[in-house]
Amino acid sequence: MYKVFIVDDEPFIIEGLYDIVDWPQFGLEIVGHAGNGQQALDALSSTPVDVLITDISMPVMDGLTLISEARKLHEELKVIILSGFNEFDYLKEGMKLGIENYLLKPINLEELESTLRNTVQKLDSVQTDGLYDAYDVQILKDNTLYRWLNGQIAAAEFEERTELLGLNLQGPNVAAAALRTKGNSAEVFERAERYLKERRGVTLFRDVDGDIGIVGSLLQGAEEKRTFPELMENLALELSVMNRSIQIGVGSVRRLPEGAPLSYKEAKRALEYYLIYPDRRTIEYKQLERERLGDSTLEGGYPLAWDEYTKLILAKDQEGLKELMRRDFEQMKQLAGIRPEDLQNAALELVVRFKMELQHIKYSEETDLFKKALQRVQRCETFQGMIESLENLAEETVGSLLQDAKNPVVHQVLTYIDKHYADELSLKTLGAQYHIHPVYLGQLFHKETGMSFAEYINKYRIDKAKQQLKNSNLKVQEIARNVGYWEIGYFYKQFRKYVGISPTDFKALH
Repeated sequence: MYKVFIVDDEPFIIEGLYDIVDWPQFGLEIVGHAGNGQQALDALSSTPVDVLITDISMPVMDGLTLISEARKLHEELKVIILSGFNEFDYLKEGMKLGIENYLLKPINLEELESTLRNTVQKLDSVQTDGLYDAYDVQILKDNTLYRWLNGQIAAAEFEERTELLGLNLQGPNVAAAALRTKGNSAEVFERAERYLKERRGVTLFRDVDGDIGIVGSLLQGAEEKRTFPELMENLALELSVMNRSIQIGVGSVRRLPEGAPLSYKEAKRALEYYLIYPDRRTIEYKQLERERLGDSTLEGGYPLAWDEYTKLILAKDQEGLKELMRRDFEQMKQLAGIRPEDLQNAALELVVRFKMELQHIKYSEETDLFKKALQRVQRCETFQGMIESLENLAEETVGSLLQDAKNPVVHQVLTYIDKHYADELSLKTLGAQYHIHPVYLGQLFHKETGMSFAEYINKYRIDKAKQQLKNSNLKVQEIARNVGYWEIGYFYKQFRKYVGISPTDFKALH
């Protein structure tokens, strides 16, 4: 569980933060708080902390000085700033110190929880390519643009942040692209940024998937709408001299502001089609749609009930998937004007969709599985052969999920918790230890135990604490530390949650 430290000179803010958030739900626990920067710095010198939430304006030592000094103690520390509306100029001076987000008082719970989710995602990430190691203005830009393109930020807040960051996204049109490369992306990011630096209204950011996002603000007119895809094609040429795998998915040109998330979603999806078209410099989603429709009668696209496929994959219903495939392709086969290539393209589309869904569930790529499925579909010479290839795909996809359901890794984690429950435990460290993505490990853990990782850890520790309260003369604070709680207030809160009374009252009863 990741450790949070709160600093604010207003006690009611600290108390409110303790109470309004279900911290374990995010894999977080509050390990301490302070009323000014100096008190916080003294505590941080001996307390392991992953996330610092701090006010800017405080007596004795302000928030910016605290952040600067705290970085010397905890280099990888994630910081969330609390701020008033009138402190933007002051905040600009602190952006170079590196912050995940700034929250305006009074604190909006939805914004706070969204920020915590994004921060935990970064902490959970097992990538070690330094993607989020640069504590500069780019961090805030990454956070702002990623939240905007995923519909997680209010319009007024986004407008304030674009002004603060100097982003030119006035439109009226917008287009987005996603660039993917293997290995360390820092060098590619720097070269792409240099190339696009003089292009008006184009900005880069890093998203939590490890891709490089590119957003372009475009003027009105048909000529302008072609500018962005052409720019991405030229960027691909520019980067080709690096002898690196470069893939760029390009979304459609849409109206600001509501069109931006749609365009970025298209760009990310276009990346998946490199599985089918590995030799293309860029893949434009709009062009992809035209190619998949061709001149056939499938004006509404391939009539595949994807929601039904998704439900059956999640249910691991292999036979249901096979039956749905046969039904859909038999119906498609009867359409007037249908061509063999239409059926094959629909089958290829299904393979890509399966890949995307499995990746969404498992948070891991299984590229070889789907490359083989594509090759089987492309080699098919009969309708029946194509159906059999898709049925194999259904078997392999469900088999991959079933294998993980039976995976002994959760039992290994449970055994480890039994021996090390008093130590610092998180999905990130355990995921790295057992070679599995921490988010996916959390999903498997919940399925196996019926509880989230945070819930299980808290319940397990409280059970151990109850045993010590019954059978020893140790002080409550000592017992709290024995079972893994270093913040006594948090221990009391969790004990009341699971037992119904305080640990002091419980001890008095025994």
